[in-house]
Amino acid sequence: MPGFLGNRSSLMLDVVFVAMFLVLPVMAWSIYQVRFKRRYALHKRVQLLLGIVLLITVVLFEIDIRLNGWRDLAADSPYYSDDWTQGAVNWSLWVHLIFAISTCVLWVYVIFTALRHFARDPVPSSFSAKHIFWARLAAIDMTLTAITGWVFYWLAFVC
Repeated sequence: MPGFLGNRSSLMLDVVFVAMFLVLPVMAWSIYQVRFKRRYALHKRVQLLLGIVLLITVVLFEIDIRLNGWRDLAADSPYYSDDWTQGAVNWSLWVHLIFAISTCVLWVYVIFTALRHFARDPVPSSFSAKHIFWARLAAIDMTLTAITGWVFYWLAFVC
């Protein structure tokens, strides 16, 4: 199904592309709420909601990619190559996948350990320092996932 941004991408590629412009500010706002406003329960709800939304989006995206592919859509890009070891599109995808996969692992780890170590109504605890370390790493990784995804999208479907 064609996308809505007026280029060669599919609907799900456009959805993910735009979604990351929403996810990063919401994630940053949630971090601000917990760090400066001490709104722990709000932070927990927002992060769980983001995790669920991202999980659903990634599953739908992966189904779409597996069923419809992306290479035919990117073939007209001057940066595309059929050879997986050539072309800026392929290299940008490899870099993006490194961040995307590590982000997925980190988010799952951060969410499940937080659910296990914090009370139902979260407050700082002896686990907080560890949570902050891994959550910061996950947030940085999510930001790099978005940036590298946008680069891939631009090279493959816009240029």
